[in-house]
Amino acid sequence: MKRYGTWKYLLILLVLGFGVLYSLPNLYAPDPAVQVSYSSSSQTADTFLANRVEEAIESENLEVKIELENDYVLVRTDSYQNQLRIKEILSRNLINDVVIALNLAPTTPGWLQGIGANPMKLGLDLRGGVHFLMQVDTDRALKNRQDGTLQDLRIRFREEKIRYSQAEIDEDSSIVMSFNSLNAKQKALAFVRDNYTQFELPTSSSDDTSLRLSLSELEIEQIESDAIDQNLTTLRNRVNELGVSEPIVQRQGKKRIVVQLPGIQDTAEAKNILGKTATLEFHLEAQMDTPRSRKTSYPYRNGLGTPAFLQDSIILGGDQVATAQASFDENGLPQVNITLDGEGGSKMHRATRGNIGKRLGVLFVEQKTRTVYERDSDGNQIPIQESYEVKEIISLATIRAALGTTFRITGLDSPSESSELALLLRAGALAAPMTFVEERTVGPSLGADNIKAGIFSMELGLALVLGFILFYYRVFGIAASLALTFNIVLLVAIMSILSATLTLPGIAGIVLTVGMAVDANVLIFSRIREELKRGRQPLDAIDAGYNRAFLTIWDANITTLIVAVILLSYGTGPVKGFAITLSIGIITSMFTAIMGTRAFINLIYGSKTDLKRISI
Repeated sequence: MKRYGTWKYLLILLVLGFGVLYSLPNLYAPDPAVQVSYSSSSQTADTFLANRVEEAIESENLEVKIELENDYVLVRTDSYQNQLRIKEILSRNLINDVVIALNLAPTTPGWLQGIGANPMKLGLDLRGGVHFLMQVDTDRALKNRQDGTLQDLRIRFREEKIRYSQAEIDEDSSIVMSFNSLNAKQKALAFVRDNYTQFELPTSSSDDTSLRLSLSELEIEQIESDAIDQNLTTLRNRVNELGVSEPIVQRQGKKRIVVQLPGIQDTAEAKNILGKTATLEFHLEAQMDTPRSRKTSYPYRNGLGTPAFLQDSIILGGDQVATAQASFDENGLPQVNITLDGEGGSKMHRATRGNIGKRLGVLFVEQKTRTVYERDSDGNQIPIQESYEVKEIISLATIRAALGTTFRITGLDSPSESSELALLLRAGALAAPMTFVEERTVGPSLGADNIKAGIFSMELGLALVLGFILFYYRVFGIAASLALTFNIVLLVAIMSILSATLTLPGIAGIVLTVGMAVDANVLIFSRIREELKRGRQPLDAIDAGYNRAFLTIWDANITTLIVAVILLSYGTGPVKGFAITLSIGIITSMFTAIMGTRAFINLIYGSKTDLKRISI
């Protein structure tokens, strides 16, 4: 029997220590908690906020632990019922300058957190909450863009004295224009070619006086992508109003968005918040001589800068912003390029041509909801959802020249600020309508039941597998059992390090991995038994069994891994959760089933040169 290298034993011990260390945090169950932070990102949690939280709770005689973190105040409790009760108490007693979120506070010891060891996150099916799958109508976004372009073309053709008889948008979102003469069409074609690069134009001339302007495939993809990105940003902003800790708002496929809100149980409230409206307004800055009745003071967004007075008259609304992109000017300084539709460009030009040197303000207007409490006839407090409007300045820049359809905002401090401003300008409202194609609610008690059922199934499967291999393979069964346990520890450790989310299908993937990990040992042990029947000596049979079974194990696991990677790449929701644990489990099982059991067997039999019989 070949000698097993010392470095292999050291490697196995190192990997085993690593697995145990980084899987330990999962033994510490998190506390149900309520997280309280200021709604303005410019304010950080302080002792004043902690005292307000403590005063609101102390009269209820609840067992809580209040901690002051960097960005929020954390209220720990011992049950999910108390968690919901505390949130209701804080919502009723604290004014609306805070965000109150349900959370799961880790109880991992500090020395483990110091080395980056944290527990796995729980998916919606294990923690409870609501799940929405929304379809974005990108065709509407495409039509809206073409509507704006058509309005702009009408104005520009009028200025260029290009006569047309008809202009409309076709069913495929192409702009179709008819001209009074072939000469007018050629003049229009040349003008469009020089000024509107997004269109695919005919390369050959014809006697037809109509002109079809179709967007290029690249431009269509860009418009659809911008619509999805804008809706994602808008939804993320709106989700913050729900007071949700660790929400998931992400793109799924080409035209869909997934929103998962852990801890939320009221789908009606969630849908109301996600569907609310927000927009932009452009105002000129009010001058000293502007009457008080015609100007209003507005704060800057996130509390940055001193409030400024803007004229009450609106130049145009955010619905006329076609797009906004962050870029750099000729001096390498950050700026935001804005494109308006045709009507918006005309309004902007008329408003700014006589106000050069003055400042133009961009006002972010959002409809929000808050919970207020009213007493009924019996004196009980009843929560009522109340809508209110918030207006904040996101930009106040000097007008350098008369603005039209396209202009830029400069004077920004950093590229990150210009990117954020461009997103805000695009995310003032949804770029395209969305429909709820799927929604479901998972209660916290159901989530707890799912955890219990998942753990029980894993324990039962592990017990049955271990019982069988210990009975059937004797000493070799002990090696396989240790390797199987080692495999689960490694799997949990890697998922914790990757901050992977454990879902109910993920637990199913772990259970399947238990069976697949044993498959490799079954192949090896069966091969060893075959070699013994052929008359080989026990030590030679062990060597042959491991060497000759390796390729079979490798092929079987690689083909399964390929399928798992495909599921991970193209699957969604539960499928992806299953694929994550399966992929990691395949990799770890190959290490433990081959190297782990081989090391154990070598420790037992490797030094016995005159071995005549092995227990298999």
